[in-house]
Amino acid sequence: MVKLLRTKIMKRIINSKNAPAAIGPYSQAVEANGTLYISGQLPINPSVGKIEATDIASQTEQSFANIHAILTEAGYSFSDVVKSTVFLADIADFAEMNEVYKKYYQTECPARSAFAVKALPMGALVEIETIAAK
Repeated sequence: MVKLLRTKIMKRIINSKNAPAAIGPYSQAVEANGTLYISGQLPINPSVGKIEATDIASQTEQSFANIHAILTEAGYSFSDVVKSTVFLADIADFAEMNEVYKKYYQTECPARSAFAVKALPMGALVEIETIAAK
């Protein structure tokens, strides 16, 4: 007979004032047992609460700025990122998004998925979801 041991999940909600507030019933990020799950980050400028950038490169930069703010608030860095998911409104923007993406991950890159979706909230061109671990 196998005994299953239950361990209590240590959960911490992360909110950074340097990243945009959630636009729905979810947290910016949740840390559970040494793993940080960051909700998809739209290219919203947190100081004005809207998307200002109009091109894929600038929107990708803003999404990464938001991810950076949340990672920092939680005590993580880009070197702790293990998985990234990139949602694109148009797969034709993949190469240009990738040029910005590779500025943040140059060695020991995280696993990644990237695909086009029909549409993104607020008319965004990109949204990036991130998982980091220590």
